Amino acid sequence: MNATETEQGRTASQSSFDRLPPEVTYKIFSQLDVQSLCRASETCWAWNRMIRNSDALWKPHCLTARAVCPREIDGDIECGYTWQATLLRNYEKSKVKHAWLSGRYSNIRSPVHLPKRCMCPMDAETWGEILTAELER
Repeated sequence: MNATETEQGRTASQSSFDRLPPEVTYKIFSQLDVQSLCRASETCWAWNRMIRNSDALWKPHCLTARAVCPREIDGDIECGYTWQATLLRNYEKSKVKHAWLSGRYSNIRSPVHLPKRCMCPMDAETWGEILTAELER
């Protein structure tokens, strides 16, 4: 395949996407998980623009993270952060906090045995919640 054929293929696929009504494109993107949504935003400028400018796409994911980090999510929303910014600020923390609260690390005998991805910056209140959950086990 030469450069002209490659360029024509790219133009054809981009124009097919461009022909979809925005509502259909939004519906497709709304079915993606956070990781897939982030990857899709890196695919092309049109997808990036649509995902970046559709804050409502991020709301369901943010509300899922809120189940684990209500104080953090509510605080960010009250401060005026968008759903996307709120999720990006709290996503990793919600994953780590969920693992700790669910007891995943309850039987770790020393810090050397902790997986590398089990830590992220957390405030004293969050560690207090984790400690309380551990003491109740």
